[in-house]
Parts: sequence; structure tokens; C-alpha cells
Amino acid sequence: MQIRLIWDDGADKDVPLPAYETAGAAGADVRANFPERTPLILHPGERALIPTGMRLAIPEGYEVQVRPRSGLALKHGIALINAPGTIDSDYRGPLGVILLNTGDAPFTVEHGMRIAQLVVAPVVQVGFEIAEALDDTERGTGGFGSTGQG
Repeated sequence: MQIRLIWDDGADKDVPLPAYETAGAAGADVRANFPERTPLILHPGERALIPTGMRLAIPEGYEVQVRPRSGLALKHGIALINAPGTIDSDYRGPLGVILLNTGDAPFTVEHGMRIAQLVVAPVVQVGFEIAEALDDTERGTGGFGSTGQG
């Protein structure tokens, strides 16, 4: 399968396209693409929408999930506030990544830096209906933390 894309106006077309860094990678790394080519400093507790410089055409029946990079999370406390983010197949706007600095030091997002990963996944749409009752299960109404007890 191929995901078609176009560059946004002002995007740096020399920034690499999303790519899988290893043969077994589930996510393709996506990079920051600042129109002004200058870095952005994220201070502790601050979040920002980081442009990637592209727009995607995702085939119907699929989504692209935007997920954090574990190295940025572990080393610098950089998270995606809405992880995983979803890009729907009918969206054609700019692809941006919302980064959040949960660390205790400023973090510099460099132009061309790998900032997140994109995972392509199938989507199943279902109908929802009101029922008179739900079937019983072993877990029943056990809530948060209930599956790890025993």
C-alpha cells in the first residue's frame, strides 16, 4: 500500500518523507518541517503544534495513528498530549504533531528532527444501538485495575 502526500506551501522538500528506520518497525518516523527552518524551544509544561510540512491521502478503510517516540519520552520527557492521535481517511489538511514537554528542562525541536511515528491501521465502523441488557462476563462491572487482581 502507498500513502500519497503533497507538500504544504513553504515546506522544506529536502526533509525526508516518513520512513521506517528498521525492517521490523511498526511506525514510520515523521519529522518537524518548519517553514522558517528555525528551531522551536519547548519549555517544561509547554505544548506546541509542530508542522510536518505535508498533507496525506489515506485510503478509505484506514487511519494513520500518530504516536510518540520512546527515546524522546525517556530522555527528554517529550510526549504527545493526545497519543495516539488519529488522522482520518477523509482529512486532507496539514499534518501537525502536538508535542508536550513533561520534562524539567527546555527542549529544542530542530528543523528536520524525528518527532513522532505514524502507524497505518485498518478501521472498522460499527453501528450503535440501545439494548435491554448486556451479556454477563467473568469481569462483569469491575473497573480500573480490576483485571490485575487475583
